[in-house]
Amino acid sequence: MNGIILISVVFMGISWIVSNRLKSKFKKYSKIGLHNGLSGAEIAHKMLSDNGIHDVKITQVNGQLTDHYNPQNKTVNLSTDVYHGRSAAAAAVASHEVGHAVQHATAYAALRMRSAMVPAVSFASRMMGMMNMFLFMGGFYMISQGSAIGNMLLIALIVANVAITAFSLITLPVEFDASNRALKWMEARNVVSQQEHGMAKDALKWAAMTYVVGALAAVANLAYYLMIFLGRGDD
Repeated sequence: MNGIILISVVFMGISWIVSNRLKSKFKKYSKIGLHNGLSGAEIAHKMLSDNGIHDVKITQVNGQLTDHYNPQNKTVNLSTDVYHGRSAAAAAVASHEVGHAVQHATAYAALRMRSAMVPAVSFASRMMGMMNMFLFMGGFYMISQGSAIGNMLLIALIVANVAITAFSLITLPVEFDASNRALKWMEARNVVSQQEHGMAKDALKWAAMTYVVGALAAVANLAYYLMIFLGRGDD
C-alpha cells in the first residue's frame, strides 16, 4: 500500500509542476501578439482549408486550456483565450487541435488505435474508481495476505492498468504528431515569424509533457501491481 501511495504522491507533484509550467508559458506567450494579427479561430480555419478539410466546425468552449478535437462530431473546440487570442500561444494551441483533425481526415493509424481503445479504457477507469474505494476499505490487506478475493482484486487491477497504460502510451505519438503537423504548417505558411515559431514550439513542448507524465505514472502503477503479482511466485 505504501508503494502505490508513494507513486501517487510523486507523480501528483510532478504533474503539478508541469501543469503550472505550462500555464506560465501560455500566460507569457499570450501577451505577445502575432505579427499577422490572426486569431486562434482564424488560424484554425486557415489550416483546415489548407489541408482540404471543409466538414470540421470550430467552436468556442469555456475554461482555460480546455481545447480539444472531437472526432465524433468533427469539431475543433477552442477555449475563449485561444479562440479570440492573437498570440503565439493561441496560434500554437489552435493549430495543434487542427493537427488532430488532419490526423482524423488522413486516418492516422495511432489516432485510429486510440479511438478504438476508448470504450475499454472508459470501462477500466470506472472499474479502477470502484476498486480504489475497496482497496482503502481492506483490499490492500487482502492482497498482502494472498487471499482468494485479494488475488482476484490484484488481477483486476492489473487488467485495468494494462488498458489505461496502453491508452496513455498510444496517446504520446498522437499528441507529438499533432504538434509536429502544427509547427510545420505554421512555418511553411509563414503564419508565425521565427521568434513566434520558437514560442509556439516551447508552449507545445510543455503541453506534451503533461501527457508524458501521465504515461509514466500509468506505467509506474502497472509495474507496481505486476511486481506484487510476480512476487507471489517466489513465495
